[in-house]
Amino acid sequence: MGASTLPFTWDDITKEQINDRIKRQAIHGESMTICRMEMQPGAVVGTHSHHNEQISTVQSGSVKFTVDGQDVVLKAGDVLQIHSNRVHSAQALEESIVIETFAPRRDDWIRGDNSYMQKK
Repeated sequence: MGASTLPFTWDDITKEQINDRIKRQAIHGESMTICRMEMQPGAVVGTHSHHNEQISTVQSGSVKFTVDGQDVVLKAGDVLQIHSNRVHSAQALEESIVIETFAPRRDDWIRGDNSYMQKK
């Protein structure tokens, strides 16, 4: 999405079907990315790491995150900070919506590189 100061809603952002259990919407700014992920029960974001700092907020549902081998379950309203280069994964325990913010922006997503999310 190009530079814009006009407000919009998530309904304005195209949903990308990542796999059969995850849909993602993303807004890429000059130096950060924010995304909204719709996760069906059992959806998995495979183990990976990246140079981006990540802050994940569970808007609804519950999601188990594993960071450096340690599990934490987040419920609606909970927030998790994942520092750069930490090995992590996630699994939806129920139907969930997660808002994630990344800095710097996710250039790998812009390039279409997200193979770790292709698992069911």
